[in-house]
Amino acid sequence: MTTTPERPDAQPLQFVEDRNALIPNKCIWKCAGACYHEAPNERSGRDSMADIINRRFSRRQMIKGAVAATVPLVIAGTPVGSALLGSSAGPKRAEAFVAGRSLGFFGIPLHTADSVQVASGYTSSVLLRWGDPLFPNTPRMTIDNATAELQAKTFGYNCDLNVFFALEGSTGGLMAINHEYTEGARMFRTYTGATATKAQVDLELAAHGMTIVELARTGNAWSANINSRYNRRITGTTPMELTGPLRGDALVKTSADPLGTTVLGTLNNCAGGRTPWGTVLTAEENFNQYFGNNDNLPDSNPQKAVNKRYGVTPKTTERQWERLIDRFDAAKEPNEVNRFGFLVEIDPYDPTFVPKKRTALGRFKHEAASVGIARSGQVVVYSGDDERFDYLYKFVSKGIYNPAASAKAANMALLDEGTLYVARLSDDGTGTWIPLEAGKGALATWTQAQILTNTRGAGDAVKATPMDRPEDVEINPANNRVYMVCTNNTNRTVAQIDGPNPRPSNAAGHIIEMDEWNGDLGSTRFTWSIFMICGDPTDGNTYFAGFSKADVSAIGAPDNIAFDALGNMWIATDGQFNPIKKNDSIFAVPVAGPDRGKLQAFMNCPSGAEVCGPEFSTDYQALFANIQHPGEGGKGPNEPQSVWPDGTWPALPSLIVITKNGGGRIGS
Repeated sequence: MTTTPERPDAQPLQFVEDRNALIPNKCIWKCAGACYHEAPNERSGRDSMADIINRRFSRRQMIKGAVAATVPLVIAGTPVGSALLGSSAGPKRAEAFVAGRSLGFFGIPLHTADSVQVASGYTSSVLLRWGDPLFPNTPRMTIDNATAELQAKTFGYNCDLNVFFALEGSTGGLMAINHEYTEGARMFRTYTGATATKAQVDLELAAHGMTIVELARTGNAWSANINSRYNRRITGTTPMELTGPLRGDALVKTSADPLGTTVLGTLNNCAGGRTPWGTVLTAEENFNQYFGNNDNLPDSNPQKAVNKRYGVTPKTTERQWERLIDRFDAAKEPNEVNRFGFLVEIDPYDPTFVPKKRTALGRFKHEAASVGIARSGQVVVYSGDDERFDYLYKFVSKGIYNPAASAKAANMALLDEGTLYVARLSDDGTGTWIPLEAGKGALATWTQAQILTNTRGAGDAVKATPMDRPEDVEINPANNRVYMVCTNNTNRTVAQIDGPNPRPSNAAGHIIEMDEWNGDLGSTRFTWSIFMICGDPTDGNTYFAGFSKADVSAIGAPDNIAFDALGNMWIATDGQFNPIKKNDSIFAVPVAGPDRGKLQAFMNCPSGAEVCGPEFSTDYQALFANIQHPGEGGKGPNEPQSVWPDGTWPALPSLIVITKNGGGRIGS
């Protein structure tokens, strides 16, 4: 590996405490404010930081780590290359990364307007809005005719993840779209948690989950095909199968499911990922907010402490579903909460497929599921726990991946047996994957069931590194590196900064670049460096992979990332208005060559929205994204923050597609 000289204009990076308190978005329905909670006292971070309280992480150190990686890249010659790049399930990668090639569009200024804006030469279109029909002879659902039955046949609420799957014989494909959470105040004319009816709660449950829909393509135009046999809605009441080590365990048995094998629904599905065998993993994130009355459990019940570590509501929840449905009352059904917080596998090609909650991959606030293949052929799944001071995990299967199409069922079973690891990142740029194994070391008194229902507690016990909200974690198929997106953490103090979390009061977030040892995703060692410290480039605390800050855009709160055909990173933000007072956006940035770190804004969101799920079509000529919670800060129909996309209240969460005028690869 070669290195390049340090930039002559490099100045010491002075970290100063940000005295501007982060103003939370009105995200009470998204996560019950979970990402703004104080770090629990049980957490290992306070002790593990003791030996590095006075250490500083200088810009000089960051540049040395970053520029060392600035080398020409090619498609990885490891099994991940053949497994992900050649999969018929998703986009095909270019045969070679073109080092140093600039992105072929002019960056746009960030805005605060109530509209979607894209780079010059591109067009955005709305494909599906909340309530749009997915099946023939189904009316469009509106705020005035909404029912649970109709919602189960129409596009769900607050869309997040997008995963595109190729469809044989079609120029289009299948799209799997998560519906993360609901907001009753903009779904009903009148609504409060205290007065919500059973019919309203049933509708909200039906608005959660996932949409699978066929997208048709004619030339450069995309549309939803409501006549497709693949279309499906998966909701908060769809029966799902518990698989893996927790299946049938006492910790997941309930009065409604005494066998501990079947769960009703999936909730708060944020991001996720695609498997090499053509399925989607959808991530259950802030599941804790749906369960109330934890304080009513006796102190002698160990579930009470576990629930507290996960942020289960002590008394009444904002939604108050527990008032109407017993399974959401932690005191009445203590084990029901243990059946949420997993990665759920779904086959988009099979409308009859029973979703599988893969318990071997751990239980926490999963934000992502990035799947690759180790050099040995074992399956590797990366996932972050999206809360301040929580951890990065990966799972390595026991069995070996078989690329044959006939092996699909066997490949799915690989996610039920293996080793779950949590990451410890050292200040010197190295890291270790610590196995979470029952009966060993700090987990000597733990059972595997306890580890998989209280994965956070297991991470605490082995002293994993507390991160600044590790959200998306993705493998870049162009260089086989792993990128961890840390959205923000305004609770980190000067005394708690360390190498991988180098900024106190981190309102704008940062991105870490990781190399598994010898390029093997199955390794138990890795190296890491800071790729980007986000914010306003005029702020001395920011860093853009060593690129001149005079030529980059401001960015705040990075959330989801995707990689294009050349390995460039595309970043979607969530909460950008807090640190830099601009609407959320999608950015693109090269990860190699002379333009490494040159961040440009490509698309801007409407008011009050975040942008989620950036995903490319198979030929990279379309970029899909979700506009989630537009108008979140509004005060009802008389004082709306947003009226996007139809010009009327309520604003509608929607799937959009961005194409290049006249056709062509996005970013070219």
